[in-house]
Amino acid sequence: MKKIEHIGIAVKNLDESNQLFAKLFGESHYKIEKVASEGVKTSFFKSGPNKIELLEATNPESPIAKFIEKKGEGIHHIAFAVDDIEAEIERLSEEGFVVLNRTPKKGADNKLVAFLHPKTTNGVLIELCQDIKP
Repeated sequence: MKKIEHIGIAVKNLDESNQLFAKLFGESHYKIEKVASEGVKTSFFKSGPNKIELLEATNPESPIAKFIEKKGEGIHHIAFAVDDIEAEIERLSEEGFVVLNRTPKKGADNKLVAFLHPKTTNGVLIELCQDIKP
């Protein structure tokens, strides 16, 4: 894992949260994107070298809707950049981590993603991210 790629924050209302975070960071989001496979609409902010991803559910069955229902708004996951997501999935599986999706899938911000189950990471949902190469 090279670095923290972004921190994901579950929100109830993306428009209201975009306004709040724009005030916080002193600048607007740089991208809004829907990820239909996850049932979310995302918004990305930069703060120095760091990225924040806001996630709003687009349907009541999405993982974000269920997260907010159970825990409320707040930090949903920490994403780490990797060079080879498939090799990292294999390595982490061999180390005993439960990988929620053994085959990486397309996520937001032009990334391949895979998640580690929070039961094996001290309650933190970990996302692995690899840039999709053109």
